[in-house]
Amino acid sequence: MPIFGPLYDRALRWATHRHAPAYLASLSFAESTVFPVPPDVMLVPMILARPERGWRLAALTTAASVLGGLVGYLIGYFAFESIEPWLATTSYWEPFQAAQASFDRWGFWFILVAGFSPIPFKVFTIASGVVGMPLVPFLAGSLAGRGGRFFLEAWLIKAGAVTMADQIRRHIEWLGWGVVIIVSVVLIYLGLR
Repeated sequence: MPIFGPLYDRALRWATHRHAPAYLASLSFAESTVFPVPPDVMLVPMILARPERGWRLAALTTAASVLGGLVGYLIGYFAFESIEPWLATTSYWEPFQAAQASFDRWGFWFILVAGFSPIPFKVFTIASGVVGMPLVPFLAGSLAGRGGRFFLEAWLIKAGAVTMADQIRRHIEWLGWGVVIIVSVVLIYLGLR
């Protein structure tokens, strides 16, 4: 009984929904501040469904993600102000100052790499605000990292969208069950530790 094929087909139909871009922008914004699901889960099917809109969708995802990142930065910055006096009296003050110096020196590169990493972007946006990373390098790194990631995905999908969509659809049951098995094995392994 096929399970993943109908789900894949439904995801592609949802990707063409007239409100899908708004949902994509909301997810991109939220992922940079509080939400754990990356926008790629919506971006990829949307580009597969409508490859001609790939660049526009990548730009929308980038803009919403960077804007959400700015909000994450502000959360970190203003939340930290309230605990800074306490932190200065603890043994964490020196490591914090070392982290702050690293962000001052390498912050742009941290954020650029974070934009490509599978680690939720909000971890880096909030941390950037906490350590007081200068705002211009933060925004430049966010734009380069997130934009690089989403435009690269769009380019890769547009370059092979028809064959990629066909290949995924042809092997979706195997792929779906493979993911279920891998996740189950990992959860069992972690449960036994």
